[in-house]
Amino acid sequence: MAEEFSTDGMLDMYLFENEQLLEQLQERVLEQKDADCFDEDSINEIFRTMHTIKGSSGIMMFDNITAVSHKLEDVFFYLRESHPENVPHLELVEHVLSVEDFISSELEKIRNGDPANGDSSEIIKDLDKFLEVIKNGGIVEGTEAPPENVHVEPKHFYIAPVATSASRFYKIYLTFYPGTEMANVHAYKTVYALKEIAEDILYSPEDIISDPTSADTIVEEGFRILLQAQSTEEEIRNIIGVGYDIKSVDVFECKAEEFLQGFDFGDQDHEVIDLDSSVEDIDSKAQEQSAEKSEGEKPKAEEKKPEKKIAPGDFVIKSREPGKQKKLAKDKKGEKSAFISVNVKKMDQLMDLIGELVISESVVLQNPDLKVPGLNLDRFNKAASQLSKISTDLQDVIMSMRMVSLSNTFQKMNRIVFDVSRKLGKDIEFEMIGENTEVDKNIIEKISDPLMHIVRNAVDHGIEEKAERMESGKSAKGKVTLSAKTEAGKVWISVEDDGAGLDRTKILAKARKQGILDDNKPDAAYSDKEVYQLITLPGFSTNEQVTEYSGRGVGMDVVVQNIQSIGGTLDIDSKPGMGSIMSLKIPLTLAIIDGIVMETGNSSFVLETGVIKEFIRVKEDMMIYEPNGDEYIMVRGECFPVLRLGRWYHLEQYCESVEEGVMLILEVENQKVCLLVDKLIGEQEIVVKPIPSYIKKVKGLSGCTQLGDGSIALILDAAGLME
Repeated sequence: MAEEFSTDGMLDMYLFENEQLLEQLQERVLEQKDADCFDEDSINEIFRTMHTIKGSSGIMMFDNITAVSHKLEDVFFYLRESHPENVPHLELVEHVLSVEDFISSELEKIRNGDPANGDSSEIIKDLDKFLEVIKNGGIVEGTEAPPENVHVEPKHFYIAPVATSASRFYKIYLTFYPGTEMANVHAYKTVYALKEIAEDILYSPEDIISDPTSADTIVEEGFRILLQAQSTEEEIRNIIGVGYDIKSVDVFECKAEEFLQGFDFGDQDHEVIDLDSSVEDIDSKAQEQSAEKSEGEKPKAEEKKPEKKIAPGDFVIKSREPGKQKKLAKDKKGEKSAFISVNVKKMDQLMDLIGELVISESVVLQNPDLKVPGLNLDRFNKAASQLSKISTDLQDVIMSMRMVSLSNTFQKMNRIVFDVSRKLGKDIEFEMIGENTEVDKNIIEKISDPLMHIVRNAVDHGIEEKAERMESGKSAKGKVTLSAKTEAGKVWISVEDDGAGLDRTKILAKARKQGILDDNKPDAAYSDKEVYQLITLPGFSTNEQVTEYSGRGVGMDVVVQNIQSIGGTLDIDSKPGMGSIMSLKIPLTLAIIDGIVMETGNSSFVLETGVIKEFIRVKEDMMIYEPNGDEYIMVRGECFPVLRLGRWYHLEQYCESVEEGVMLILEVENQKVCLLVDKLIGEQEIVVKPIPSYIKKVKGLSGCTQLGDGSIALILDAAGLME
């Protein structure tokens, strides 16, 4: 049953599926890295993952990935079958992660169009040694080791029948979800997985690789398999498994005679194998046909069809009546959601078009021609309201499509903490909080590298050595906490460690030496926050010795640049001897926000609706003026600082009187301030546009937007106004 094998069109699916499997593998391994051993579910899951990657890599002829995944499969096959004791758990975790790293790097080569030529011999040698160790120490005396998990590469998928008394015969019917892409490839993978237990295996359609149109047949009619093996039904189901492509698996054990009905019997009439019916129905039909023959009845018209020589592996499948769908007795109801992969650039383009749509909508609805006195706009306003609702719903849908959980990014940081702490010999607990927070996909891509650098520094330079921690009265085990939350349209991601903290004196001394500080300004004149921000300057580092994982400062300027490129900021806080906190404040999305448009002087500004808690009109007797120029206001017995927007940005012709202006109470992270503006224009959906880098140096600005009349308004950053 030789087939013309082609991998055209299969590569993208291979990469997607195996990258997903590797992510799940890493997450599961890191979840149990601090346990005494892997639990049974994890061992089975890792075994299945390696088995799947081995099979698909074998199909794609990536021999090095096949070899290394098969070797790790051997290890977990032994763990699953023998349950050895005294398995070095951390060493096993490192072996699994090293295999995951190797396969990931090879997949990256394949994605970039490079040959997957990595040398897996060292990893395989290490796994062989590890397997030998646990075999010698894990098998109870007097018991035999389980059979070797031998991977034999057959020349063809048809295996000559070698039936024994232990052989069992099965009919298998696979149903795929409607819309499954390249179902023939998924069917091929199933056959590839079953061949290791098969004594004989036949399937239909049989030209699943050489004929791409077989994919449609498989989705519409299902995939049929006849299997001869010495395995139980449960073992077969474990090998096949129901996933995001396979909707259901029906396995029926049958008799050898029924199994052999698909082969050539010489001059005898061919029996019809009806794989859509149950075994009981087939038995009943066989008895009826036998009775008919004994009574001398002539064969039915269906049996008078021209005879065709049936080769091993072929089926005689009952033809389907036109318009009648195949059904299984155990067919499960319900449809699975269909997913498609979309290029991110197309999503970005769609988002830009929606932004332009929002701007055009504002231009239409705020057109001066609509302000003619006496003009009846009832119908127009009704249509405009419907248009606004549709455009808002459209934005919400597109935004939800772009939102991605931070969980994968956080898991990468978990891996970094594990690797760095092991190499540095530090015992570190890693805690993740809020990993399910969702952020725009483009933002996640921008923050991944900066976050990785900050986490590395927390482990390397933040957490002290064990002896040093013990001397200072701390626990020997350090702790790094990575947390995320959303507030006021921003995402706050912080990396906190309980290490030694930043040394203010050391930072200032290094800054003086490099000529960064003003010679006429004493050290005491610099606040702690100003001193800590010095470590983000290019080339600044307090580390006296260069290591593989450089200390805080090296590359921190790049970290800040990457964060600022998406409108974010980095805040650093530290307490000597207690630890440090580095907080990233980034926008939830780079696209569209709900905002309040206001005017001060001749300038327009926008504030995100989420940070505004209240609008109030105030009287002069509510104000409190300090000698140093600071202003406060009493509102319902509570005192708030006042910031006049016109004075803050040195604008002309702004309103000085608090009674003629409007006061906005803003709140960010439990900090409140009252912002005085001249007047409010209204609420509007704002398309966020980037602003030049030199404007970013101005405090309190995060972007700009175009209003309905074509003018430009600056978007205020509430947190920046409070600094």
